[in-house]
Amino acid sequence: MNSFEYIRPATIAEALAASAQPGSAFLAGGTNLLDLMKGGVSNPSRLIDISRLQELGEIEIMADGTVRIAALVRNSDLAYRPEIQSRFPMVAEALLSGASAQLRNAATAAGNVMQRTRCAYFYDPASACNKRQPGTGCDARGGDTRAAAILGWSEHCIAVHPSDFCVPLAALDAKVEIAGPQGSREVRLEDFHLLPGDTPERETALAPGEMIIALKLPPQAGAFASHARYLKIRDRTSYAFAVVSVAAALRLDGGAIAEARIALGGVALKPWRARGAEQVLAGQALGHEAFARAADMALSSARSLGGNVFKIELARRLIVRTLSQAALGTPRSLPSLPASVLNAA
Repeated sequence: MNSFEYIRPATIAEALAASAQPGSAFLAGGTNLLDLMKGGVSNPSRLIDISRLQELGEIEIMADGTVRIAALVRNSDLAYRPEIQSRFPMVAEALLSGASAQLRNAATAAGNVMQRTRCAYFYDPASACNKRQPGTGCDARGGDTRAAAILGWSEHCIAVHPSDFCVPLAALDAKVEIAGPQGSREVRLEDFHLLPGDTPERETALAPGEMIIALKLPPQAGAFASHARYLKIRDRTSYAFAVVSVAAALRLDGGAIAEARIALGGVALKPWRARGAEQVLAGQALGHEAFARAADMALSSARSLGGNVFKIELARRLIVRTLSQAALGTPRSLPSLPASVLNAA
């Protein structure tokens, strides 16, 4: 680990001012950043510890019904908050499947959004990685591609985004509230993470010196609470990262689907919103046939890299299964093993 300057600002304004120096990084829970520093993958020259900023630690229900989750809200506090479990159950289900209890007690909402890929080649400083060192190449392309992306990848990067939490956020049209030198702005979470293209080193929509202040879930997202699920396929039935995950929610009108929301995890370098699949379901009767058509649409542009060809069919089946469970209704209480396909309901 390299030497670095440590700063603990007293206000958001002080934090933003400190971040003007190149090589700065914000430190909150540290559950990802410290691992990257220990491994020599990330080498900030200045750490700005924002973990004591009380103004970033609240969950607020705004006048219009928007739920504003400040950046430093702990994952465990958020997952067990009654308003989150009742209004956005698949968000709670995703959070409780994403890490151990110890990590959830340390990890923050904004830190979850900002976590970086777990691609083995990104984590290995001896491997060529365009994300870690632009222009060096991508050793993953000729290596083990089992965990690689099937959607949105480029010849420069085939990594995937690791978050569980971000998948239902994308499905529910969450927004990211950002502060920076030019003032405040909001970006849809769906647009916050960037696909690799020719610049895989650019991972998010944040500009230099900007930081996440809060996440916002719109009031209309609560309309899906009665029929919402998050399911996840992982290599071990534990707190492993997703091979494929699906957040699916339905708003019903009689026996038909008035509106659907679908997002996938583990398939791209960002949570993948399947808007085409949502359109396929609009106005359709509940059932396997409609769900299968939606799954086909969601994966119509999927491309394998050889070792991950199985992920396409796996994702297709998981979409159908998640929609089927959402159609049955949200469980009254969270499953004992959140997000597991082994749960009967």
